[in-house]
Amino acid sequence: MKFNGTDSYVATEDLTVAVNAAVTLERPLLVKGEPGTGKTELAKQVAQALDLPIIEWHIKSTTKAQQGLYEYDAVSRLRDSQLGDERVHDVKNYIRKGKLWEAFEAEGKVVLLIDEIDKADIEFPNDLLQELDRMEFHVYETGETISAKVRPIVIITSNNEKELPDAFLRRCFFHYIRFPDIETMKQIVEVHHPGIKEALLTTALTQFFEIREQNGLKKKPSTSEVLDWLKLLLAEDLSAEDLRSDGKSSLPRLHGALLKNEQDVHLFERLAFMARAQR
Repeated sequence: MKFNGTDSYVATEDLTVAVNAAVTLERPLLVKGEPGTGKTELAKQVAQALDLPIIEWHIKSTTKAQQGLYEYDAVSRLRDSQLGDERVHDVKNYIRKGKLWEAFEAEGKVVLLIDEIDKADIEFPNDLLQELDRMEFHVYETGETISAKVRPIVIITSNNEKELPDAFLRRCFFHYIRFPDIETMKQIVEVHHPGIKEALLTTALTQFFEIREQNGLKKKPSTSEVLDWLKLLLAEDLSAEDLRSDGKSSLPRLHGALLKNEQDVHLFERLAFMARAQR
């Protein structure tokens, strides 16, 4: 069971090594990197490449670890008892299975994605230590223990918004997705926009990396954003000459796909003004 990327996902050698190491060790793979570098998509592509089902648990700021195991709906049970509903005699009717429960009870191996774990409270990772380590948990309301029939492939993503606890990190295989260099980016673009003209691609990516390297930029554009930008350039049938005609000192064509806040737009407007003043 080896992951080597897919036709629709360019995986670098160090990334494939990390995925396969985590699978071999049967430890969660913790993937960090800039937003938009394909962390979430990685889990989907691993599932596709290995022909496995995927269970996705997308974490929010309000998400609690217990929700991944199960939730007991005491309010519904109280209401049903007042209405004389026969369901009230079986507590299992009020247990809602979480994503970990779904993964644990699967008959075969699955990919479990825990997406953006750093969005939750700092205690969230610690609350899942035992469950991810032992691959089992106890249901207090029914007295049963839920153990994984087959250990799932667990992929956890983080945007590095919060530091994760050391005890949690020790249990994971870690990989940081570096931002692609220009050659890797060309491969990624070819997957999403096959047949794009070399001159347009080179000019566009040159401008894109110049924007990313600009000092004072609040939010650097990501891989997903350059793909959107190129899609717009192709839709508008723009050429490499059209991009060059704007000059390096002005805002790029259709810049709203790349620059996502007014501070960065104003930065490039000031640079353009300064460049014109020096002519």
